[in-house]
Amino acid sequence: MSDIVISGLGLVTPFGRGVEPYWQGLLGGRSALGAARRFAAPLYRGEPVGEVPWDPAPGDAPRKSAYARAAFGEALRAAGLAELPDGAVVLVVGQAPATAPAPDGRLLDEEREFLGPDPAGVFGSGGGSASPRVLHLSHACASAVFAVGYARELLRAGAAPVAVVVGSSVLNQYEYASMDVVRAVGRTAARPFDAERAGISLGEGGGAVVLEHAERARARGALADIAVAGAACRVSGPKAAASDAAQVARCMRDALADAAADRLDHVHAHATGTGQGDAAELTALEAVAAESGARALPVSSHKGAIGHLLHISGAPAIAAAALTLRTGIAPPTAGLRAPEPTERLVLPTAPLELTGARAAAVNSFGFGGNNASLLLLRR
Repeated sequence: MSDIVISGLGLVTPFGRGVEPYWQGLLGGRSALGAARRFAAPLYRGEPVGEVPWDPAPGDAPRKSAYARAAFGEALRAAGLAELPDGAVVLVVGQAPATAPAPDGRLLDEEREFLGPDPAGVFGSGGGSASPRVLHLSHACASAVFAVGYARELLRAGAAPVAVVVGSSVLNQYEYASMDVVRAVGRTAARPFDAERAGISLGEGGGAVVLEHAERARARGALADIAVAGAACRVSGPKAAASDAAQVARCMRDALADAAADRLDHVHAHATGTGQGDAAELTALEAVAAESGARALPVSSHKGAIGHLLHISGAPAIAAAALTLRTGIAPPTAGLRAPEPTERLVLPTAPLELTGARAAAVNSFGFGGNNASLLLLRR
């Protein structure tokens, strides 16, 4: 069976537009979290957030669509695609489709930053003349990784020549309130895996991932070295707003089994900076590391650098894991000063050189028992 590869990536993050500024920010251990300059909400008390420093031009699409469009365009360019081919599928991830009008037929600005992104705003630039089939997926904060797993199945089944996962997150009062009410928001900047972590920091941005058969990508000279070799998506867990270590470990085992992989060289963790969530993931990682015989498995998280991008948070995680495999360097986790004690894991506080790294897992978990893991292999 042909490999399904990631041929293009695109990002908008609090480090700016593009994958490269994001990657350099991660390698430098920098944090883009700080007091909001734009965002305001009834429950916002000045906690650090990750705001995108770029504002769309006046009259442009809502920021949520503008961020998704910028990431979509970068991903297509990276894949060497001038436009989407006929039959392409685009999987838009987000809270809900941007199709519910207000009583007067319009959406309020705040509602536009909660719903969507609107596909019409995303494909207005960079999508070419082809009209892709569009699906909307919503699996809480695991949405992007769920979508990548689904895209891989569509491609394997021959249902599309190319699939693109795209989405965005914009700081808004509704999602801020949903995280605040469950006491997930930290009053200080997120510090994933730190013994003194105090909660998440919300961020915003956009992400896009182009997937296709390796042969198709190579035929036009596109990079086809990172295969989505394994995927596991599960909706399970005893509590709606808490991670379950057993389910997290099961998800990772399923992804490894799907890839027929017997080793892990790196994990890009979900790790939001909450006490319960990080502890459950570490427990699961220790169990999986022990089963695979790993003794010093490097584990990183991007959320101390740019915050939690909610539904699209899987896109920067996938980008970081892919670049770790390509460069042989695992990035540190920004804000990590006092790592939790571990037995078989390494939690880098500085860039860590990896020799011969080929396999990386990406974890993404959400409320409602939404758990997803990918296994990326460098070919």
